[in-house]
Amino acid sequence: MTTTTAKDLLPALIVDDEPSMRQFLSMLLKKNGLAPQVAAHGQEAMDLLDQGQRYSLILTDLNMPHKGGLDVLEHVKAVDPACQVILMTAYASAETALAAMRAGAYDYMIKPFKLDQAQPLIMRALEKHKLLNENLMLKRTLEQHKGMGKIIGRSEAMGRVFTMIEKVAATSTTILITGESGTGKELVARAIHDHSAVADGPFVAINCGAIPEHLIESELFGHKKGSFTGAIQDKKGLFEAANHGTVFLDEIGELPLNTQVQFLRVLQEKLVRPVGEAHERPIHCRIIAATNRDLRQDAADGTFREDLYYRLSIIPIELPALRARDNDIRLLLEHYMHKYATELGRPIEGIDAAALQVLLNHDYPGNVRELQNIMERAVTLSSGAWITKDVLPFHMQDAQLSKAAQDMDIPDEG
Repeated sequence: MTTTTAKDLLPALIVDDEPSMRQFLSMLLKKNGLAPQVAAHGQEAMDLLDQGQRYSLILTDLNMPHKGGLDVLEHVKAVDPACQVILMTAYASAETALAAMRAGAYDYMIKPFKLDQAQPLIMRALEKHKLLNENLMLKRTLEQHKGMGKIIGRSEAMGRVFTMIEKVAATSTTILITGESGTGKELVARAIHDHSAVADGPFVAINCGAIPEHLIESELFGHKKGSFTGAIQDKKGLFEAANHGTVFLDEIGELPLNTQVQFLRVLQEKLVRPVGEAHERPIHCRIIAATNRDLRQDAADGTFREDLYYRLSIIPIELPALRARDNDIRLLLEHYMHKYATELGRPIEGIDAAALQVLLNHDYPGNVRELQNIMERAVTLSSGAWITKDVLPFHMQDAQLSKAAQDMDIPDEG
C-alpha cells in the first residue's frame, strides 16, 4: 500500500485577509488532495511567487489591502502562466467578472459560496493546470528531439529509437525498420533522411504491397518505351527519381521473389536496369526498408531471400508497439487532441476523467495510427469543451464496462 506524503500533494495558495476564510478554504483544499499555503494579502502572495514558490491553483480575494486579487492575477500570469487563479468577491459585477476573465482568471466565485459550488470549480481548474503542464512537457519533448519530424515520445523505448536515428543518419548504410502496423515506420525513415547528408534531396516512398506484381519492376527500375503493352514512353524508376536522396521501401516483405533478386543487385552494386533496357544505370541514393513481418522467419520459410534479409538488416531499428510505451500514450492523446481541435475549429480544453480512463486502459492494437484516428473522431463528435466517454468508439466503452465487471467479480449472465 502506497502512502501519500505532503510532497506528493499539489501546492495551492489561498490569499484572503479574513482568517476564517483562509481556514475554511484550507480545509476544503486539503480534502481535495492539495497542500494549501496561505497569504493575508496580495503583496504577501506576490512575494511568495518572487521567492520561487509555484502553485497549481491560487484562490484569491478580489478586494484586499496591500494589493488586491487583480494584482495577484497579473503577477501570476507573468511568472507562472500554467497556474490557475480563481477570484473571490462579495461585490461581484459584470464589469469585475469581465476584467478578471480578460486578465486570465480561470473563473470567479461570489461570497458566500457553498461547498458544492466551489468543489467542482476547483477540480476543473486543476484539470486545466494539468493539461497546460502536459502541453509544456510536450513542447520540451519536441524541442529536445528537434528535427525528428512528427515523432512524439519521451518513453525509454522511444529514447532508444531517437538515439539510433541520430547515430545512423550520418551514414549511407541501408536501414531496416521493423515494427507493427501503425508504429510510425515512415516517420522514422523521414527523420533519418532529414538528418542525413542527402537531406536536401528527394524522399521517395513506395509501398511494395500496394503495387500489382506485373508493374513493380517498372515502378522500381523504370522501363524503356515499347518494352511492354502500355509503355508509350521511357519512364524513370523510383530509384533514379530518388537520386541524391532517399528511397523508402515500405512493406518490403511483400516484394515478389523474382524482384528480390534484382533489388539485391541494386543494394550491392548501386545499379538498375530499366525493363527493356540493355544497359544498367548507376544510382546514388540512400535505401531504407520497412516491414511489419518477421523477415527472418520468412527467409527460413523460403518466401524471402535469406541473402537479401542479411543485406537489409545490417542496421535494424525496431519500433516499439504503443502498449509498450505507457509514458507516451497520454502525451500522444494531448497532442492529437490539440491538433484536431485546431484543424476542426473546436474549443476543446481537455479530456474528462472517465474518458481518459478508457483511453489509457485501451491496448491500441493499431498503435499510434489507431490512437490518432480515435482522437480525430472524439474531437469531431464532441459538443462541449471536454472530450467525454460517449464520443469514444463503442468497443472501447464496452471493454471498459467488461473490465469494471471483472474487477468487481460480477459473474456473466447465464
